[in-house]
Amino acid sequence: MKTFMAKPGEVEQQWWLVDAEGKMVGRIATEIAMMLMGKHRPTYTPHVDTGDYVVVINAEKVQFSGKKWQQKLYRWYTGYNGLRSETAEHRRDRRPELILHEAVRRMLPKTRLGRVMLDKLKIYAGTEHPHQAQRPEPLEVGAK
Repeated sequence: MKTFMAKPGEVEQQWWLVDAEGKMVGRIATEIAMMLMGKHRPTYTPHVDTGDYVVVINAEKVQFSGKKWQQKLYRWYTGYNGLRSETAEHRRDRRPELILHEAVRRMLPKTRLGRVMLDKLKIYAGTEHPHQAQRPEPLEVGAK
């Protein structure tokens, strides 16, 4: 028996639609990361992009457990001395799609291939998205 190795351009990629309303950030992010990497397929190959496209709607309605809305801090470096930071609550008000984007980004490989995988993630704060022509299939994630 021979081991199957996928080749670039050989894998047919699907489009999935995820409704994030009322879902926990970590639970939904792990499943989205698995879909982007292609680990849900039996033809998964680590060095080839075998993942699918994922469209996330209602990103502004995701949930954190406990007091994370007030206590969780997002920090980043601007190039000047010191770090900028903001709470998760402030980030939800400012740019809600960044909460889920950062959670998924940190679960993907930190390589060129990981950046290609992240480009296949489309996150929207509301219920509207411009990917109707791709006919994304609904995907239930984050269920207990």
